[in-house]
Amino acid sequence: MSDPIRGNGPRIIAVANQKGGVGKTTTAINLAAALVEEGVRVLVVDLDPQGNASTGLGIEAEDRELTTYDLLLGDVELKDVIQSVDIEGMAIIPATVDLSSADMELMTNEKRSFLLHDALRQPAMDEFGWDYILIDCPPSLNLLTVNAMISAHSVLIPLQSEFFALEGLSQLMLTVREVRQTANPNLRIEGVVLTMFDARNNLSQQVEDDARDNLGELVFKTRIPRNVRVSEAPSFAQPVLQYDPTSKGAEAYRKLAREVLDKHLGVAA
Repeated sequence: MSDPIRGNGPRIIAVANQKGGVGKTTTAINLAAALVEEGVRVLVVDLDPQGNASTGLGIEAEDRELTTYDLLLGDVELKDVIQSVDIEGMAIIPATVDLSSADMELMTNEKRSFLLHDALRQPAMDEFGWDYILIDCPPSLNLLTVNAMISAHSVLIPLQSEFFALEGLSQLMLTVREVRQTANPNLRIEGVVLTMFDARNNLSQQVEDDARDNLGELVFKTRIPRNVRVSEAPSFAQPVLQYDPTSKGAEAYRKLAREVLDKHLGVAA
């Protein structure tokens, strides 16, 4: 794939929201699967100690011998931490609960904020030929999330269509601004995607109106519907695009992937 924005390396997107339960991990793994359907190669980096992205892509806990913890704090080779998944053109660097202690250990490291940046830009990464790297961030604005933002080209923000959805978003935007000013001047907002959207619900419509009024073009046209197939898929260790390819949820993530690709290629969505 030829992407004029990403240059010679993969396009790195951090999927972040400090609020839990907004569809962050669901968006990370399903957007990755949808991008692969479009013919690009995608690496998912599970940076959440809960390890839900790893579970959702079929990596059992006992099979996570080397993880993002080792990538950040250990002297390991990329080929040893990257694990294949049951989707051709896609892989993951898994996470375990060990990552929850990384914040404390990172504090004593001089390069603590740039460890993920450096790990994802080491020469060995070129061998894999990734077009995109999606980082599933923890549901907090901690040092792990800051590492993700410093390493990323952009931040994609899932926003749940519920009351108080926009509250807390200002803190996330402030963190992005601080990272841009201090460590990653090229960081930008990839976009805000409305998740768990119910078109029959007045509240969902109100959240969408408020989001578009406040954030304008930053809000993706695609809305991810509240869909039982999307909720069921993780228990089968599959993205919804595998679990039920014709479901409304799968179709929505395909549209989101197309929007992301069109934006990067300078084509009108």
